[in-house]
Amino acid sequence: MSEIFICTNCGDTCEIHQMYEISDDQLCASCADDLTVTCERCDERIYRDDNAGTDSLALCSDCYEAHYTNCTHCNCLITLSDAYYDDDSDEPYCYDCNYDRHQEDDYIHDYSYKPVPIFYGDGNLYMGVELEIDDAGKSDGNAQMLTELANRTCEHIYIKSDRSLDDGLEIVTHPMTLDYHLHQMPWREVMGKALEMGYCSHRTGTCGLHVHVNRSFFGDTVEIQEQAISRVLYFVEHHWAELLQFSRRTEQQLKRWAARYGYKERPYEILDTAKKGYGGRYTCVNIFNRDTIELRIFRGTLKYNTLAATLQLVKEICNVAVSMSDEELAAQSWSAFVESLDKAKVPELITYLKERRLYINEPIIAEEDE
Repeated sequence: MSEIFICTNCGDTCEIHQMYEISDDQLCASCADDLTVTCERCDERIYRDDNAGTDSLALCSDCYEAHYTNCTHCNCLITLSDAYYDDDSDEPYCYDCNYDRHQEDDYIHDYSYKPVPIFYGDGNLYMGVELEIDDAGKSDGNAQMLTELANRTCEHIYIKSDRSLDDGLEIVTHPMTLDYHLHQMPWREVMGKALEMGYCSHRTGTCGLHVHVNRSFFGDTVEIQEQAISRVLYFVEHHWAELLQFSRRTEQQLKRWAARYGYKERPYEILDTAKKGYGGRYTCVNIFNRDTIELRIFRGTLKYNTLAATLQLVKEICNVAVSMSDEELAAQSWSAFVESLDKAKVPELITYLKERRLYINEPIIAEEDE
């Protein structure tokens, strides 16, 4: 004989195979049809009043929290992956509302904006620069002038907003070879215009200079790439004191924006630490981008020679990583690294090393950075 249940809602009796259990209630089929819906993601039956989705897409609260949100402007239901976020308040927007919001800000993109990269120059090592400037406004007019100046001949840069800045912009380049950065990308004009507008970079506590390098430079396979990348990490840890001085940052700033992984005897040990997600992307070398590694240790600058020296140093570090064995790298002192540089090819780097007293034989007085 079937067990009989009394419907929590209407009081009618029903057999167990006709009963629906929702939360702590037991409903007959008729009440279940009237009062409940089924979550489209997990098939859990819930009360209509507890539906966190829409009439056409019912969701339990757990599935909503895990996978959905609502547009701040129009309140439509959107998946988390389709949401666009306001940089100042982290409020989500749907595509249409986000598009409408930025029609008047054509030159300032959201922080998450990532266009298809355009590669400039002939070579196998490409660097993308992210230069943060602050203190003169998150102004679309300023962004327009800088963008048009840099992009007179080609689409070299785009500009994004960045929540780490107080009142500024982030200038982002497409990937370029070192030679292209120094001789065809109009860095001097862009930096000069930014200074003219009142922007600062070095003189703020907010700005960084981040350099992305394509992973493909380090080898043809993931295994070979990771071996070389581990040597980049080792170089940074092995010469931390010198790179701290080079970076123009303080230890406290680096702990916040570009934390070190910690010195280990072997490069692969540092890579293992990095892979565990220590510090996330706010590390000296961020390895969590699919196509690039990102060196984040450098302070922002609006001085051309400092930018040029930084890019030259990054390329030299990467060259060492692919050309030396683990043992050779461990045996190389900072002075030996400096002596190995082809001084005719990296004049800005040599000058900068002297200014920062990292080329001990010939220190010179540095001009104040911007």
